[in-house]
Amino acid sequence: MATIIPFKAIRPTIDKVGLVASRSVDGYNLNELKDKLEANPFSFLHVINPDFSDGVRSKPGSVERLKKVKNKFKEFISDEVFIQDETPCYYVYRQIKEKNTFVGIIACSSIEDYINGTIKIHEQTLTHREQKLMEYVKVCEFNAEPVLFSYPDDTDINNFCSETCKQRPEYDFTTTDRIRHSLWVVKDTDKVNFIKGRFESVKAIYIADGHHRSASSTLLGVEKRKQNPNFIGNESYNFYLGVFFPESQLKIYDYNRVIKDLNGLSVDELLQKIKHHFEIEIINDEFFVPQKKHQLSMFVNNTWYCLTAHTNVYNSNDPVGSLDAQILTETILTPILDIKDLKTDKRVGFVPGVKGAKTLKKLVTDGKFSVAFGLYPVTLEHLKWIADTNKIMPPKSTWVEPKMRSGLLVYSIEENK
Repeated sequence: MATIIPFKAIRPTIDKVGLVASRSVDGYNLNELKDKLEANPFSFLHVINPDFSDGVRSKPGSVERLKKVKNKFKEFISDEVFIQDETPCYYVYRQIKEKNTFVGIIACSSIEDYINGTIKIHEQTLTHREQKLMEYVKVCEFNAEPVLFSYPDDTDINNFCSETCKQRPEYDFTTTDRIRHSLWVVKDTDKVNFIKGRFESVKAIYIADGHHRSASSTLLGVEKRKQNPNFIGNESYNFYLGVFFPESQLKIYDYNRVIKDLNGLSVDELLQKIKHHFEIEIINDEFFVPQKKHQLSMFVNNTWYCLTAHTNVYNSNDPVGSLDAQILTETILTPILDIKDLKTDKRVGFVPGVKGAKTLKKLVTDGKFSVAFGLYPVTLEHLKWIADTNKIMPPKSTWVEPKMRSGLLVYSIEENK
């Protein structure tokens, strides 16, 4: 049984929501970030980058910086850029990007579900990142970017969301990347109880994106429980912000690899080594993407190749070993190109599939990388297979959409006490 509860969101006023909500700060380069901060005083980026406003530099991740983040957030509240709902609500969220429509519910998940395994993971978290994010939430006391969860489709919830989306939304705006965002506030008591009851019938939810945020929120909650041995379980630190999409609403893209050099090999030598594990076919098209599982694309020396793995190089019954990302690592990246650790090797770059084969080709033809490998997208069924068997995916195996905006809804641990 999943515990997915309503909350009193702190959120932008209707007239400013399109100005406040921002992409994750990691999505901007330094010049873009500077331009956004200079042009838009209401961007949530000012909360995340408080040094820009006061002109006083502080060390990233320091307590000094985090206190400034918290103070800037409070300033946005006092300036009435943000308001807070008076009663706990669920929030139906819809995103339209190109031809894809995603509809989910923003709510709070329980750290208890993370501890007991109701929340399923498929990615290994790094301790130092967990600690860093935990310190962030401990000092700032808010979540501004929800963890992306998936759950098996529930007909009643789907129908409820469909009917809700026919009504006039609270927010409806389009961002400069041509993505339309709409949000409905569900505060009617009967409707709130209905959604809560339906979620209680969900046996498991899966993290699609946000493993470190989940882990860090749980670490903080456990720490606060130890400090308060008489905790009841409904304290605000026992929950964290999430957006919950039924499985049919998620889209998983490939996550591809580019390598800076061929480890001293010529292209012919590379092909000779690869053919021990793959059937190789030259593709004369301008662009090529894998058409099925266990098929890779490779662009090198201005030529596209289709690499089809021999059946003896993977075990179909192994949830991790049968992943194309793992096959690529074990047959080419490590033994041939000497890539021993994808997390730390600076010769490796990662390119999300949303950028297309065109980007892979350009990175090689521009001379930034020597070879590019395209992967077939991991299916949701395969992701769940890995999570259900307590296995871990290789780094950067999936790019999941939709991507959420920061500052659209904020869950405040302090304000919800």
